[in-house]
Amino acid sequence: FGSFFRKKMLSSALRRSHRAVLASAVTLARPTAVGALRTLRTAAFANPSSTVAHRRALGGVGTARMMATDANAPYKNIIVERKEEEKVLIITLNRPKALNALNSGLMSELIDALEKADANPQVSCIVLTGGEKAFAAGADIKEMASKSFIDCYKENFAWTWQAVSKTRKPIVAAINGFCLGGGCEVAMMADIMYAGDNAKFAQPEITLGTIPGAGGTQRLVRQIGKSRAMELCLTGEMMGADEALKLGLVSKVFPAAETIPEAIKTATKIASMSQMSVEMCKEAINQSYETGLQQGLLHESRAFWSTFATKDQKEGMGAFVEKRKPDFKDC
Repeated sequence: FGSFFRKKMLSSALRRSHRAVLASAVTLARPTAVGALRTLRTAAFANPSSTVAHRRALGGVGTARMMATDANAPYKNIIVERKEEEKVLIITLNRPKALNALNSGLMSELIDALEKADANPQVSCIVLTGGEKAFAAGADIKEMASKSFIDCYKENFAWTWQAVSKTRKPIVAAINGFCLGGGCEVAMMADIMYAGDNAKFAQPEITLGTIPGAGGTQRLVRQIGKSRAMELCLTGEMMGADEALKLGLVSKVFPAAETIPEAIKTATKIASMSQMSVEMCKEAINQSYETGLQQGLLHESRAFWSTFATKDQKEGMGAFVEKRKPDFKDC
């Protein structure tokens, strides 16, 4: 009876507020996480401005050389900065009071920033990150709760988020803290995922009476296998960074303070390569998710052959033969 009563109380909490929804979801997934999430909420409200923490997180990576890519962009929910010398763009989800819950405003801004980055020749690689305590604690339940089927259908709700995965330039996700629900789905749209040792991953939608709706049932299976993906989606339980690394969800795990600097380091290395070859390589690898082996091999071969029409291929191979560093011009 005690267990039943507790579940009823959690159900009531779900209806009262978005923050209660998050706490309840984590409770159902792993009871020991409730205290941590409450502490996280308190800290977020005690320090609503994330600017200082954001700068601190980027410390040691040349923040003095950073500038906004579009000073006129009216972004309220994200921070966009560029490392000019390295052609790296850094996008930070910035709704600290809501633990970076993904609402329509944030996602519209994120997609807009990514589209601008794709069109900007001074950007070759993108780092996507969140706060110290949460990359993104899911979609905004307050915004979703009253939607009807017709609303979702007419709005293409969450389907439009797939634009993140269509970005031609590589995205390195730097994940600290909670990466839940829609947050985990957006992170999986990145090309490389780095996690801090405090990262927690989950698809807790089942605890809210629904299912993942932005790729969780599809990408998670492809990245960690059917059995564990099924278990996570059907129970809503959380997975730590070490297990995420073991299963292949993330590429590397770092101490939390090093996650963003390491992501920027990798992005800088990628940005130093031929941009055309990088984009073609990304496209070829992504084709392996969409096609059979033979069709994928054909796509790879054609992309490979096409690089021989570029000056960068001649420069890269010529530099190797001449034992010098290549100077790619993205042409």
